[in-house]
This record gives sequence, C-alpha cells and structure tokens, in this order.
Amino acid sequence: MNRFCLFACCMLLTVGLNGQDFSLFAKKSFQAKDGGTLPYRILLPENYDATKQYPLVLFLHGAGERGDDNEKQLVHGVKTFLQAEHREQFPCILIAPQCPKDSYWASPKFERTKYPIDFDFNYEYDETVALDRAIQLTRSIIKQLSVDKKRVYITGLSMGGMGTYEAVYRYRKLFAAAVAVCGGADVAAYKKKHAKIPFWLFHGDVDGVVEVKHSRAMKDKLEELGAEVRYTEYAGVNHNSWEKAYEESELLPWLFAKSR
Repeated sequence: MNRFCLFACCMLLTVGLNGQDFSLFAKKSFQAKDGGTLPYRILLPENYDATKQYPLVLFLHGAGERGDDNEKQLVHGVKTFLQAEHREQFPCILIAPQCPKDSYWASPKFERTKYPIDFDFNYEYDETVALDRAIQLTRSIIKQLSVDKKRVYITGLSMGGMGTYEAVYRYRKLFAAAVAVCGGADVAAYKKKHAKIPFWLFHGDVDGVVEVKHSRAMKDKLEELGAEVRYTEYAGVNHNSWEKAYEESELLPWLFAKSR
C-alpha cells in the first residue's frame, strides 16, 4: 500500500464515513476497582474552562461495537455532539466507554440465534462488569473535571439502550435524564422512585432485532408511574432508528434543559 492510500485509510477511520471528525475525542483508559481496564473516549467542550460547570453525557454503544478498541462506537449516536452548532450551543463533556467483548452494558439473558432476539429482562441478575466499570468511570470523571452534578445524562442505543434503562434502575440518583434508543428493560422492576427521571424513548416499528414491544411496554409503565416520558416511534424503520433519533431537532434542547 502506498503512502497516499495509507493516509486516506487513516483519515477515513478518524473522520468517519459521515464526515464527522472523531479525532476531537481524546482516547484514554480507565483502571477499574476490579483491576480491569475500560477504554473510553472523551470529548470536552471547546475552550474548556475549569472555572465553569458542564453537563456530562454518558453514551453507551450497541452490542456490535463491543471490543477492546473499536472506532465504530463513535459513528452512531455521538456524531450529533460533534456538530459545530451543537458544540457551541450545548457545551458538555461526553464520555463513550468501550464495552469489552466478553460483557454487555445490561444483564438480561438473551438468545441470539434467531431474530428478533429473545430477551429475558430480569434485574435480579447480577450487574454486568461493563456497566459497573462505566459507572465507576462516570463518577471518576465527575471528580476529576468540572461537571455540573445536577446535569448528568445517559443515552444509548440497542444494547446501550438496555444499559441506559438498567443504569437508571441501579443508579437513579446519578442521572438527570435518560434517552434510550431501540432497547428494552425489566419493566416490572421499575418503581415510582425511578419515575423521577425524565425519559425520551425511540424505536422503529419494524425493528427485527429488538422488537418495538419493549419500548412500548416501558412507555406504558413509566406513564403509569407518573414519569415525564416522551415516546417517538418511527414508521417503517428497522433497528437503525438511532439514525433518526439522534438527529431530532428537539433532542438536545430537551436533554440539556433537565436538571435534578
């Protein structure tokens, strides 16, 4: 491969097929309490000022992006945070941890040999290593950087959407709002105390991987509990509903207006 081709390939990996400059993310590694590591990427506001306090967003990628070092996790939901107008209007600290190959963001047991995948959502299962490390990382960043503790948010897609629900369930006092895209959760486990956190749920109505019934059930449960919940279902959209969800013009204004 000549030098030009090598340079072009590197640029495609760095900038991404959608033209977003992912090199703005600093690539780091977090040492967890269990001795394991959690690779992650972090995006700071432009002209970061330690005398100010910034919202923090924890982004959880999908199952297809699991691994030790996979740039694909940055291609989906985080690209909206890289848009120049959004960086200017909604300055925040964004952390995108990398789920290990041997773990998941959420504890549900599932059968992947057929589609839609059969899920058994039961939060009596032990918390996953990945989710525990992601929360440790989040708390570490809150201590290290200038974070507005009243404005810590979580969002994720697919497996990350499932992790979003479970993180709120297990760490409800940490987050001010949650955005779950094409995921599912243990609806029966959610109680009134979890309904204090605003949710925006997204799903495609012909999702062939994670069935839309899971998001519909969570919407109904949250409404029953009196939660502030928004629900957007896209007609004729399959599992890639994140492509529309993270481009919703009201999403970031809605998210960053929330405070504990």
